[in-house]
Amino acid sequence: MASSSIHNVPHWPYDAFLSFRGANTRKSFISHLYAALNGKGIYVFKDDKELERGASISPGLLKAIEDSRISIIVFSQNYASSTWCLDELVKIVQCKNKNDHQQMIFPIFYDVEPTVVRKQTGSFREAFSKHEEAYRENLEKVKNWRDALKEVANISGWELKEYRNESEFIWDIVKAISSKIPLKSETLKKLVGIDSRLEELRSLMNKGPNDDVRMIGICGMGGLGKTNLARVVYDLISHEFEGSSFLADVREKFKNKGSVISFQRQLLVEILKLEKDSIWNVGDGINILGSRLQHKKVLLVIDDVVDIKQLEYLAGKREWFGSGSRIIVTSRDEHLLKTYGMDEIYKPNELNYHDALQLFNMKAFKIQKPLEECVQLSEGVHRYAGGLPLALEVLGSFLNGRSVDQWRSTLERLQIEPPNKIMGILQISFDGLQELEKKIFLDIACFFKWKTRDYVSKILEGCGFSPVIGIEVLIEKSLLTVHENNRLWMHDLIQEMGRQIVRRQSPEEPGKRSRLWKEADVHHVLSQNTGSEVVEGIMVDDYFFRGNDVHLSAKAFSLMTNLRLLKIHNVQLPEGLEYLSNRLRLLDWHRYPLKSLPSNLQLDKTVEFKMCYSRIEELWKGIKVRSIFFFVTNLYFSVNNC
Repeated sequence: MASSSIHNVPHWPYDAFLSFRGANTRKSFISHLYAALNGKGIYVFKDDKELERGASISPGLLKAIEDSRISIIVFSQNYASSTWCLDELVKIVQCKNKNDHQQMIFPIFYDVEPTVVRKQTGSFREAFSKHEEAYRENLEKVKNWRDALKEVANISGWELKEYRNESEFIWDIVKAISSKIPLKSETLKKLVGIDSRLEELRSLMNKGPNDDVRMIGICGMGGLGKTNLARVVYDLISHEFEGSSFLADVREKFKNKGSVISFQRQLLVEILKLEKDSIWNVGDGINILGSRLQHKKVLLVIDDVVDIKQLEYLAGKREWFGSGSRIIVTSRDEHLLKTYGMDEIYKPNELNYHDALQLFNMKAFKIQKPLEECVQLSEGVHRYAGGLPLALEVLGSFLNGRSVDQWRSTLERLQIEPPNKIMGILQISFDGLQELEKKIFLDIACFFKWKTRDYVSKILEGCGFSPVIGIEVLIEKSLLTVHENNRLWMHDLIQEMGRQIVRRQSPEEPGKRSRLWKEADVHHVLSQNTGSEVVEGIMVDDYFFRGNDVHLSAKAFSLMTNLRLLKIHNVQLPEGLEYLSNRLRLLDWHRYPLKSLPSNLQLDKTVEFKMCYSRIEELWKGIKVRSIFFFVTNLYFSVNNC
């Protein structure tokens, strides 16, 4: 594969050239196809001139073919009757072969079958009978037309007869063509410092014979931009492969039930174009992918891997993939990459002085004209960030729009924390938040990452935190983003910064921290009765305590008077339970062991109440479960078998 970078990636004035027989399709299918492509931002050259019989193809049209990344050829019954179309076709094939297949051809068989085009039967035979008569002294030209038709008809394309309607037909064509057009270099140039990294990575990818299957690891600490680098490479070169897929956030998504099958289905749809319901279990997925991918040249990126099993499920063995395939894996674990047998491991460095300063200035000054003193101070700020892209972005966003005095104050505060203390650098943004915003941030960092914005807002609204504006402020300060399906996300380093803040509340005794999420800490606090009024939340994921019941005293929660959030599992209460906080807004107790709740507990302000697979028969003694709807409103209520 030829090396690609921001600056030397081929530049195509047109995304696509549309070749068609005007009389047949111009005002129907072609106009609809052109509108659909244009609607997707695909820049298409379409010649709208009606040519007189015998007119020769213009130099401008030949240049347009040369300048187009993709040629879309719409074969219709009368296509071969146009010598103009046939000349276009010959030029298209010549360009594809001349440019080492960087230019692509997409044939569309509108109202004619591929075999008719390939063998020149039916209306194509009739057209060529006339051509051979008209070009008796130039039969070489006719032969070139025939050869071009045969070559293009052998390329996999689309047949209208296989679709229920024309709109579905057009939509599939547009999706396929969109997937073959990489990002424009103007977009990539916005990523500071990416060009040198890209060139280094591509040199590793291109080592050895082109038809080798190569596996490349990208390794380093969080916040270095591993995922961004992998994404840029993917966007730049995916069109060079027969199939491609980018599996994002593998580490995080693997925590969810069914995630392996979901990723395998993504590969099935994106690379093999098969129906996603072809896979129903992990074993089937391994077998299907292992047998179907081996004849395809594919580009696969697996992002943020933490367990070698994830690679075994999704990338299997080298033999899974066809000649020339490239597999890119990002991970913080170099040992994992070496164990799996990566051909090369690329370790990106922190940003150099120039790039770090440029990235910081982009975030700190944005579009307004910066004060000269702030420009001078920015050089000092970026040195403390140590070239870490994430830290530079967070610091830049924090200082954006602030006064010179606030900049100086920030620099003074940075001197307390050395550059390698990334957690301290990230906390500067936290320190600038109002108290309610801090509470929202810590709740999300400890409990609600990847939960939907609506769900988190509902819970935190019940706590009186005004989350609608609070979450928006966190997004504006680059502490939080909203990902697919409206889910809240923060970078691992930012999440760890929040959790470090909580740990520092009481380094030795977890019972004096505001939030508990680790199994060991929760086990200690509940079994040793060390909880206090400081504790506001205890939330442990489903898989904790499974098969390892914890036995608590009746007073385990008695001192936790400010507990707002409680989610635990498989906790036994042989002595009963005397108290739960009336501040609870979320109560989720899987397999609650008692038949009723403590008599003091009031649920009138609780937002979510779940007692899945519990033994509960009455909320309080004498009040049956079925009566709850008569006195509790605005509550998500679920008990027993959930």
